[in-house]
Amino acid sequence: MPDRVFTVAEANSALPEVRPVVERLVSARTRMRELEHAQGESVTAIGGNGAGYAASDLNTAQAEFQGLVEVAREGLQRLNELGVIVKDLDAGLVDFPARRGGADVLLCWQAGEELVAYWHPFDEGFAGRKPIDWDEAGAHDA
Repeated sequence: MPDRVFTVAEANSALPEVRPVVERLVSARTRMRELEHAQGESVTAIGGNGAGYAASDLNTAQAEFQGLVEVAREGLQRLNELGVIVKDLDAGLVDFPARRGGADVLLCWQAGEELVAYWHPFDEGFAGRKPIDWDEAGAHDA
């Protein structure tokens, strides 16, 4: 179990800070995929007849990619500092370690959701998400 354990209320209170970081990560990851695709096409075109591409196009894309890597690194570091576990950068899926009835569980939140409203056992992941069905008294029994 990680050092930080959240109640449902604490996880939801963290969302104003977590949400923008996760949204930046999703955007950065989407743009990184676009750049990877464009770079692959540029390399192929340059290797052929050039097709109007220049090495400077690749350098510009590479510089942007490196900037996005830094954005992602900073975002992941911040979420780690908050005690949030990143599960899927593409989907913006994160978990908050918690306790339910004495058992270690994960509160599950995905970018676009209003609140932290789901949980799952450690070994089940996203496919095992269930609606939060306990009150705060049961959420933080340690």
